[in-house]
Amino acid sequence: MDAAAAAERSAAESRLERCSHTAFIEDNTLYVWGGYKVVGGEDIVLPSDEIWLCDLYSGTWETRDINGDKPPDLSGSCGSYLNGTLYIFAGCDPVGYTNQMFSVDLTEQSYTWKKVTDTKGTTPSPRNKHSCWVHRDRLIYFGGYGCKTIGQVQNSTSASFVVDEMSWATIGDVLFRCWGWNNEVSVYEPHTAMWSTPETLGPAPAPRGCHASALIGNKGYISGGVETLALDMFCLDLDTWTWTQFDFSPSCSPLGRSMLTMTPTSDHTLFIYGGLGIDGNTLNDVWQLNTQKKEWKKLTHQHKDKPRVCHSACLGRDSDVVVFGGSSNMCLLMDSVAVLRAPSQNQCRDVFMFQTQPCSLFRLCEDLMAENSEVFEEQLTWLPSKLRNKIDKRVAFFSSTKPVLTA
Repeated sequence: MDAAAAAERSAAESRLERCSHTAFIEDNTLYVWGGYKVVGGEDIVLPSDEIWLCDLYSGTWETRDINGDKPPDLSGSCGSYLNGTLYIFAGCDPVGYTNQMFSVDLTEQSYTWKKVTDTKGTTPSPRNKHSCWVHRDRLIYFGGYGCKTIGQVQNSTSASFVVDEMSWATIGDVLFRCWGWNNEVSVYEPHTAMWSTPETLGPAPAPRGCHASALIGNKGYISGGVETLALDMFCLDLDTWTWTQFDFSPSCSPLGRSMLTMTPTSDHTLFIYGGLGIDGNTLNDVWQLNTQKKEWKKLTHQHKDKPRVCHSACLGRDSDVVVFGGSSNMCLLMDSVAVLRAPSQNQCRDVFMFQTQPCSLFRLCEDLMAENSEVFEEQLTWLPSKLRNKIDKRVAFFSSTKPVLTA
């Protein structure tokens, strides 16, 4: 590779470094969009007109352009994948907090952004750092940090919005505007373009942002994002809209944290990784929650050298948890006056996996043949084309990870 090509590849790879991005897996391909990186101590929002695809068989990346009515530069937006379409809702743009929605159909040959307009019902207030469950062709949003008018706050219950600060803002007339956290549940149905706000029952989570969410069956789970000594856990039944809080012994629960990930790995287990602990440090611990027994279990793992915060974690094949990006050292500096983020951060672009169950025999055979392709050269020609294509990608993966021998 010549110097110019090497420089171009290095520049492209540096664009992969990111935090607080959207990621999902479809057909063993990891899709990554948005987020930010820190350059010279400042947060730089990454382009909204491109999306990155990683083939998890081969480990190779490609980038695809997205044309159309693209979203503005957004931080803290929430991305959700439903029936081949990526939806981006809310976030903080250069003007302030927004509650706009954009969509892109990823099944099309050419990707094109569309701004979602002419919706029915009441759109949630502007916010960021919220989360979403995708359930029965609906997008169900929870929480976040954002702004409301004083009238909106007065019409809310005192437990659903916690005011952080107030300011005068001019929008036509002068309005008193509040910023803060919420614990609202809002439902968007793409087929009807309808927003609705279900009335929930039971003990709801405290208003929060930077939390983790996950879906198992008809139950949505919320954890973290508030300053509690031990990690909390809430469950919302999406049929009855009833909240349940899990009670744990603090002595056997994970440390309280925010900016963590939570991934469902079976019909009764949740996989927790990393986050920013209430002690101000980036964490590298792994916990598994049995939602039936309501018991935490701390897991040993091989990625102790990869603490992460603001990363993504997606469910891959065979219940693998696929982690991408984030920061490995987002430390907070605390004194009696203020809480400051350390200016130096290490944004990551690596993909690594946690294996949560034994590999299938089929997968073991795939990798054995790929890792020893010179031995099975003749047998590989006998395989159906689709399977052969997968094996060829695994051959490329193992070839790239083998050490290069030098004299």
